[in-house]
Amino acid sequence: MAEHSIKRVPVIKVTHSINDETTDALAIEEPLEMRLEYGPAGNRTVKNVSVTMRTPGHDAELATGFLFTEGIIKKTEDILAAEHYFIACAENKENVIQVSLKEDVIPNLQNSDRNFYTTSSCGVCGKGSINAIRTVSPFGQPVNEDQSITSELLYQLPDKLRQNQQVFADTGGLHASALFNLNGELLLAREDVGRHNALDKLIGAALNKNWLPLNQSVLLLSGRASFELVQKAVMAGIRIIASVGAPSSLAVELADEFNITLAGFLRDKRFNIYTAARRIILPIYENTY
Repeated sequence: MAEHSIKRVPVIKVTHSINDETTDALAIEEPLEMRLEYGPAGNRTVKNVSVTMRTPGHDAELATGFLFTEGIIKKTEDILAAEHYFIACAENKENVIQVSLKEDVIPNLQNSDRNFYTTSSCGVCGKGSINAIRTVSPFGQPVNEDQSITSELLYQLPDKLRQNQQVFADTGGLHASALFNLNGELLLAREDVGRHNALDKLIGAALNKNWLPLNQSVLLLSGRASFELVQKAVMAGIRIIASVGAPSSLAVELADEFNITLAGFLRDKRFNIYTAARRIILPIYENTY
């Protein structure tokens, strides 16, 4: 992914009274138009579903994850193909991807009957109402409560993620989402300029591997935990979320509503637990309650 995700530009680096002409690596940000093809043979419909600003790479996973977390498709078997289209006005860049559904699959477009523009920092821009975001997870409420992780193991996850952030190491300009198992082993990691795109790529990859529901995994977010990211985690059946940054008030409310463990400010061997604390095992001396 790094080859297509980084652009080097000339810069003047200033340090105190010294300046130097050099180059800097930037994370590439380009628009991606996602199209959906569906319907019976001979009467296929092609619909523009979304335009998002993203970092090129794993585009099929991004489109698949987006369609799933929006509730438009239910499973990876609904998809016939996901292919790039070249358009002349985009200088032959692969900035259009079309996801074709099988003939017998009817997409749920009730909450997505709109052409909306999604910026790299806000995955909910252009949506009509908060009710359109509260997509119902196909996995429902958890039926078992055997997921747990120790605080000591949780402390290790940000370092493990950073060691696998190839493009971030070069640019310092990307968000990341990662899946770990309950033993702290890294399963998947995806990067993007948009935090919601990184998570859609991650969930799309997991969906393609038939891993869902991800109820025995820990989701780590390299930045803050927003409402939309928790919503996407709900759709994938994730029960434990940890973020390096702060959660929003609405993210906490949604995590509580769906019985998800949400921890924030995970860095320097500290974190806050906002909801469903029972899934994080704390040493006796750390428990002040």
